[in-house]
Amino acid sequence: MRPETRKYLHDIHRAALLIVRFTHGKNYSVYEFDELLQAAVEREFEIIGEAMSRLAAGDLETAEQFTAYRRIISFRNILIHGYADVDNRLVWNVVETSLPTLVREVEGLLTAE
Repeated sequence: MRPETRKYLHDIHRAALLIVRFTHGKNYSVYEFDELLQAAVEREFEIIGEAMSRLAAGDLETAEQFTAYRRIISFRNILIHGYADVDNRLVWNVVETSLPTLVREVEGLLTAE
C-alpha cells in the first residue's frame, strides 16, 4: 500500500471515529439544537470526503472498495458548497445509517495492509 493511500485511510478512520465519539449517546433531538455538535460532525464529514476524493484521485482501486465512495465525496461537496442549506436530518441519517459501514470498511482495509 502506498504511503499516501495509508495516510488517507487513517484520516478517514480518525474522522469517522471522532464522529462516533461526538455523537455517542445522543439522538437527533440533541443534534438538532446543538450547534457545536453540528459543526464538529460536519467538519469531520468534510475531512472524510476530502480524504476520499484524494484517495480516489491517487488510488481509485482502493477507493472503489468503499461501498459509497462517490456518495461520500458528493456529501462533502454538499457540506462545503451548500453550507447554507445543510439539512440536519440528512447529516444525522448519515451518522446513523452510513457511518457504521464506513468504519467497518476502512478498518478492514487498514487491517489488511
